[in-house]
Amino acid sequence: MKLIHRIGYFSVGLFFGIMLLMFFLGGKKTSCDYSPDARVLKNIKIKERKFSAEAFSFFEANNLDTALVSQSLEHGDVDFSRSNTEAEPCNIYLITNKVDASILELQIENCDSIATIQRAILKD
Repeated sequence: MKLIHRIGYFSVGLFFGIMLLMFFLGGKKTSCDYSPDARVLKNIKIKERKFSAEAFSFFEANNLDTALVSQSLEHGDVDFSRSNTEAEPCNIYLITNKVDASILELQIENCDSIATIQRAILKD
């Protein structure tokens, strides 16, 4: 069998394989969260979120919407060097996200069933 025929058969099989995967996985909410950043952010996103009094007063004082927390969990980065991943009983993560021309830093305590936004800072 010539090389061109092999490439043709391979291409046809690859095409039908991709179509089958798109059909079976198309309606499912699958994600590939393998990096440490993505795993931590996904873990926090699926939990119930609460705000400490300090964090909630920060959002009120600066006229910011608390939906910025969801945006930060979607597009932000975890700063592991400034996070305390060995804290007991809950890990504490520092998440940064660019908001307009500023950077929003969130300190989040990630427990088993609840993620508490402890502190928020807006840096220029």
